[in-house]
Amino acid sequence: MSGGTVASLPEGLLDGGVWFRVEAAGTASAVRRAAERLATELAMPEKRINDLSIVAAEAAGNLVKHAEQGTILVRVVRTVEQAGVELIAVDSGPGMADVERALGDGHSTAGTLGIGLGAILRQASRWDLYSMPGKGTVLAMQVWPSGAPERSWASGLTRPLTGETVSGDAYAVREIEGRRQVLVCDGLGHGGLAAAASHEAVRAFHKASAVPPAMLVEVLHRALGHTRGAALAVAELDLAAGLVRYAGLGNIAGTVFGPDGGRRGMVSMPGIAGHQRRQIREYDYPLAPGAVVLMHTDGVVDRWNAAEYPGLFARSPEVIAATVLRDAGTRRDDAGVLVARS
Repeated sequence: MSGGTVASLPEGLLDGGVWFRVEAAGTASAVRRAAERLATELAMPEKRINDLSIVAAEAAGNLVKHAEQGTILVRVVRTVEQAGVELIAVDSGPGMADVERALGDGHSTAGTLGIGLGAILRQASRWDLYSMPGKGTVLAMQVWPSGAPERSWASGLTRPLTGETVSGDAYAVREIEGRRQVLVCDGLGHGGLAAAASHEAVRAFHKASAVPPAMLVEVLHRALGHTRGAALAVAELDLAAGLVRYAGLGNIAGTVFGPDGGRRGMVSMPGIAGHQRRQIREYDYPLAPGAVVLMHTDGVVDRWNAAEYPGLFARSPEVIAATVLRDAGTRRDDAGVLVARS
């Protein structure tokens, strides 16, 4: 998740986390150790590290026993006051027809005791889940050192191109002087230089003053002049006015999904931030109560159909983003998704 309080990752912590492909018990152990190491680095209390260890072991174990193409993202989540660890488990099947029954201790589809999900729910500070038969399950879990903070109104995920260790895609979230603003960027190409461009965009985004999206994109364009450049877009959710204000350069897709099922695409201008642009323009779009703003890089295909996912937009931003990334993300490019709720 990255005057006024900035509800996002502090400058310098730009790592989008580490993805693990979970197919064997050995990988499940690696997930647990990675989560414990993060928590130790964050100086979390020993009891919460132990709780996190249980959550990580059960989540990874469930993927080994039950899932197809299971992966887990392990990353830090922060507020101004504290830092915790988040795990997002994603699989492509079989999915659950009766989520409520599956959440109860004693239910199992693999002849085991069926206590895994129950243990996760008891030890995690917060969790959210979306599952559909035939498509799979996304389970997001957070463990905080003390009480869980208020749910974030926006979150996202990035995943590197297959074979790369870093992603050239990035996102950021901030609240500054009453403005709720989000950034999605895609560094030109892939690998370390693409990641450096996106990280510079995130750094400049957090440092910039409270200005409208078009002015903010101009600031980012100037900041990226010494990098290879990036496609990027900024959206501002003005809840009082019922509007999304949007400005972008390059191939970042933005869509407003209304509570009635309608969708409205948002317009970015041609160009590469840091290198070439014609004119930066800002557009306003209606934002009804309950609407969702979804932005993604070109590593995610636009053919994703929200109508095939009943109830998804009632879930948390991280679960929505992970579901879209799973089903619409390509492995041939870096991929990034951000979701913001009204």
